[in-house]
Amino acid sequence: MNNDAIRKLSQQYAYTSIQMHEAIGRKAGLSGTDHKYLGFLIEKGQMTAGELSELTGLTTGAVTGLIDRFEKKKLVKRQFAEDDRRKVFIKPNTENIMSLFFPLYKEFRNKSEKLMASFSNKEIKIIETYFLKAIEIMNETTTKLSSK
Repeated sequence: MNNDAIRKLSQQYAYTSIQMHEAIGRKAGLSGTDHKYLGFLIEKGQMTAGELSELTGLTTGAVTGLIDRFEKKKLVKRQFAEDDRRKVFIKPNTENIMSLFFPLYKEFRNKSEKLMASFSNKEIKIIETYFLKAIEIMNETTTKLSSK
């Protein structure tokens, strides 16, 4: 398989991933991007709205709307900093988030685990290396495009 075919497969993977996450998000009553932003909160833990804005690239106004939508569904909670009441932390309600999304991902997760089990350790190492390096390239590109 040549580089062009791999590039096309990578694009198809990205597009298919977006479609699946949009479908999962809609089923959960959110948009696909909103549901991925919840993933940031679960992964990183509590953060300020400004930190979430920086991480997502959204404006602070868009982040406020995002937090409002999440709070309405009891997926996050705003918590004032004890030392400065002007500073607000967004705290994910991991239990509610997991109970909302676990059933929607269960079949996908099971099939993905079976797929990974079909590869040898050597093949898994190659896949891991590809993803780690691809992530690094995407992060570099994002940083370059986001810098002022």
